[in-house]
Amino acid sequence: MTDTTSAIKLGIKGIAELVVGEEHTAPRVGSGKIRVLATPVMINLIEAAALKAAEHLLPPGHQSLGTVLSIKHYAATPVGMKIKATAEVTAVEGRTIFFNVFAEDEKEPIGDGVHERVVVNVERFDKRVQRKMNGAG
Repeated sequence: MTDTTSAIKLGIKGIAELVVGEEHTAPRVGSGKIRVLATPVMINLIEAAALKAAEHLLPPGHQSLGTVLSIKHYAATPVGMKIKATAEVTAVEGRTIFFNVFAEDEKEPIGDGVHERVVVNVERFDKRVQRKMNGAG
């Protein structure tokens, strides 16, 4: 088996940004009734930041999949304001990449936590999913 994470170094960061639109609000995604940034959208941006940090360093035919995400979302962001998520690699153990994650809007921090992604061989993973769909183990 090839070493899939050797190019990923501690401290590598990825950043993803988004201007909050109506489609990003809690009522639109079904996570609440107040017209502010929905937590699932912040989570999506955090995962996008993690992808930007590490995905381009993986060998051909490999991708990372989110497996653990523990975050706090502690400040609301209104429609029209830009948010930025940052993911920083804090450890690499085997095929697992660990990140500290942070989200902020134009005024203040809005969330933070930790995230883990595991590196998979896409072809093998797809075969496993197909077996599951077809009723096999």
